[in-house]
Amino acid sequence: VQLQASGGGLVQPGGSLRLSCAASGSIWSLNTMGWYRQAPGKQRELVASISSGGTTNYADSVKGRFTISTDNAKKTVYLQMNNLKPEDTAVYYCNADVGYYSGFIRKFSSSWGQGTQVTVSS
Repeated sequence: VQLQASGGGLVQPGGSLRLSCAASGSIWSLNTMGWYRQAPGKQRELVASISSGGTTNYADSVKGRFTISTDNAKKTVYLQMNNLKPEDTAVYYCNADVGYYSGFIRKFSSSWGQGTQVTVSS
């Protein structure tokens, strides 16, 4: 199972970015998917998550500004980030709880994508 994240970059305060994370591999089930971030000198923290049933959860610091969504057909999770602030600067990582085939055996894994840098600065 691989997760490929994209969409990071440099944006001015108040601007917007959309992150994408596509899952690939012998996947038979996509469960909770989420975005985490890690700023320099800080621990990785949950930004937003979405269950297979569509229930979303957001960190207090991003509520009302960020929106997480999925496209199950594309096995992709998105994070729309609006009204970005300098404190949103971090490396953003996607995570997915997936069911996958190992040969003919069904297994479960919590997989991580590579990080994508988001920098909010004027």
